[in-house]
Amino acid sequence: MTPIDNFEALHERGSPLILFNIWDAGSALAVARAGAKAIATGSASLAGAQGFEDGEGIPFEALLVTVRQIKAACPDLPLTVDFETGFASDLAALEANARALIDAGAVGCNFEDRWLDREGLRAIDDQADRIGTLARAGLFVNARTDLFLAAMPAGEDPNRADLVEGALERAAAYQAAGARSFFVPGLSDPDLIARMCEGAGLPLNVMRLSGMVDNAELAKLGVARISYGPGPWNEAMSAVERAAEAALMT
Repeated sequence: MTPIDNFEALHERGSPLILFNIWDAGSALAVARAGAKAIATGSASLAGAQGFEDGEGIPFEALLVTVRQIKAACPDLPLTVDFETGFASDLAALEANARALIDAGAVGCNFEDRWLDREGLRAIDDQADRIGTLARAGLFVNARTDLFLAAMPAGEDPNRADLVEGALERAAAYQAAGARSFFVPGLSDPDLIARMCEGAGLPLNVMRLSGMVDNAELAKLGVARISYGPGPWNEAMSAVERAAEAALMT
């Protein structure tokens, strides 16, 4: 089996791959020691650890440096990188970036269908072309739709049946383009998650949110991959800040 096939085999419906997202080589080693089956970066975490904002605020070359360091620290574990929108607008540049990411040690990536410089999501056909470019380059594409996250800043409920139907349409197109899993951050309702698992056609990836049912229940719903997103980074930095405050007050 190829590395990408081995990674794909970890995405088992009902026995999900747990990805406790990391941001550098040190955090990757800590998660590896805890028994991780794979290493996954988070975009906000990795950028923040280097002093940059999320949303491709980190220069792509700086991202590659960190990816190489993470892979060198954990050479035996598959590494998937939060690629955001690929740090490129045209397909040629996107392909070049995908190959650079693979050369740095990544087997897979998260890939978003939102626009970074405006509101809304890319047209389905446009995003499918971009996913196909990454898949042909040799990446395991975890195709992320921002349909649910996009509803949250406006105070809307992301757990809506109409958004699930829109997500299922995107899942079908992204699968046809070469995606190997489908990521629905922002969705937390168990019944709607079960509907996505049944209809998506791809292994479903959810992101842990406050108040969500536990991982065992998500497994029963049919989830194949659970990400922790920026949660580990936020908790770690809060712990550092509290410890520093305590030290500096003495």
